[in-house]
Amino acid sequence: MTTRPQFAFGRTLAFAERTLTAVLRRHLAERGTAPETWYALQLIDLGGPGLSRGALLGDLEGSRTLNADSARELLDRLAAEGLIRGEEEIGLTAEGEARYRGLRDYVTGAADLFLGQFDAADVETTVRTLHAITERAAADLAAAGPAAG
Repeated sequence: MTTRPQFAFGRTLAFAERTLTAVLRRHLAERGTAPETWYALQLIDLGGPGLSRGALLGDLEGSRTLNADSARELLDRLAAEGLIRGEEEIGLTAEGEARYRGLRDYVTGAADLFLGQFDAADVETTVRTLHAITERAAADLAAAGPAAG
């Protein structure tokens, strides 16, 4: 019996995501950081100065581990810790930027060691492919509108 490539891809991606998430969680725990904090700091850095609180909350609520209430609680905690500033427009404070850069360097260093075991062209192809799949799936989701539930 032959496995269809689409099934093998989805299954492989799911197992890779589960395993790599566990590795990331362990790695971030060494720095006393929850994955949700890391994710929020990345989104804020990516969004740049003046990131809309609503857009940020929407992105956070779209994750598997956060909902509307926990996303708001996360932002409140990050503000209380002095890592983010702003009400309607969110940005990193100087302390938040330093924390983000330190975490980014820490995570990237480990990723470089791990990914360095593979051909760089293969890694680049994988990244491009996953990015394209994500964009197309996001477009399909947006076109379909909210799910009936």
